Amino acid sequence: MTEAVRERVPATAPSRIETVIRAIEDRIEARALGPGARLPSVRGLAESMGVSKSTVVEAYDRLAARGAIVSRPGSGFFVSARPEPFRLAAIGPRLDRAVDPVWITRQSLEAGPDSLKPGCGWLPPEWLPEEELRRALRHVARQSRAVMSYDTPQGHAPLRQQLALRLTERGIRAHPDQLVLTDSTTQALDLVIRFLAEPGDTVLLDDPCYFSFQALARAHRLRMVGVPFGGEGPDLAAFERALIEHKPRFYITNSGLQNPTGATPSPVVVHRMLRLAEMHGTLIVEDDAYADFETEPAPRLAGFDGLDRVIHVGGFSKTLSTGARIGVIAIRPDWVERLVDLKLAVCLSDNHLTAATIHRFLAEGSYRHHLDALRTRLSDVRGTVVQRLRQAGLSVPFVPSAGMFLWTCLPEGLDAADVSRRALARGVVLAPGNVFSIGQGAAGFLRFNVAQCTNPRVFTELSRAMEG
Repeated sequence: MTEAVRERVPATAPSRIETVIRAIEDRIEARALGPGARLPSVRGLAESMGVSKSTVVEAYDRLAARGAIVSRPGSGFFVSARPEPFRLAAIGPRLDRAVDPVWITRQSLEAGPDSLKPGCGWLPPEWLPEEELRRALRHVARQSRAVMSYDTPQGHAPLRQQLALRLTERGIRAHPDQLVLTDSTTQALDLVIRFLAEPGDTVLLDDPCYFSFQALARAHRLRMVGVPFGGEGPDLAAFERALIEHKPRFYITNSGLQNPTGATPSPVVVHRMLRLAEMHGTLIVEDDAYADFETEPAPRLAGFDGLDRVIHVGGFSKTLSTGARIGVIAIRPDWVERLVDLKLAVCLSDNHLTAATIHRFLAEGSYRHHLDALRTRLSDVRGTVVQRLRQAGLSVPFVPSAGMFLWTCLPEGLDAADVSRRALARGVVLAPGNVFSIGQGAAGFLRFNVAQCTNPRVFTELSRAMEG
């Protein structure tokens, strides 16, 4: 073959078998061949596509192995009558479909390297302790067991011991044997929901709330009821009405620095929430993912309750690394074995290498130094971001004392979903309010991550998106 011919042949040119497969798949996807439809005969397709019969036979065999078609001896090949795969969007409300509960995560992860992400829920990479984590990882990697082995069913025992001590600092008394490690806070919540609920059960959520709570509830086919949440925490009168009317299986909330508002309920509100939940037989799932951003520990539901009716969930992805993900569940002693059995059924083991690395990082004291610097940095930038947002025409009804998030209100007449779509077209990912709202009552709100707002272009593009 000459050099000229070589240049004309694509390096990734599909084989004849792949060409036949793609032709059939395209016809199926276009509904030219519907479920149950008979495919062309081997001879007929070979002649129409100018390939050998053996090529068509191989293509049909591969399609059958994928489940796209089925063979019926003596009759030919037919399109499989396969059910549609589960789609989270299909069971949610059609309103505001372009900004469903996974919209922000999807857009943030798919954004290019030059995109700005003031709406995302994580810290910039340069804010994270990369070198310290590398050092801890190198230390752990020299121990072959950490790299090659499964861990115990409940997770890395030294890390559970360390986490029990940390929980004590927040007023939560939990023995290490009451802790179950997972691969992330999201997986911890997923396990807890599987453990507590059946499809069709009712769950209470804050409105607005972290959008992943909604996504998980929908994935488990739970019925969601929203409780209005503001700067003082949940509306207790609405909370009580919801408990009486809907008899929920459990209530999911952030115990401190609530996402998206940044609010933290007072001890009085926490105590009243627990009393109402106990009166009506409702469990509480307390997501404490933002605890380490606090300058002063806020009251924990699990601390007041003693892990009786409250299940406490936390992790490190927000403050330490989005890649080094570990979640932890603190639960009453008589539920541990059943929860561990469920964990073994769905994921077998958490990531031992990550758990050992995080334990090393915590034990050597690096994490505390990192948190001190992180809290100071967030405090320094928060005031500037609040000022710039107000200059852009947004109001900030509540300024949290710590954490990443600001819950802001657009000028009257502007819809956050429309503003977010226009900003996305200019390479800026925003977080429109209705993504967080079960009742779709936050169309005029945006959530901002102050750590992701240090580039002045954020506010320039925001103003342009607001202008239309």
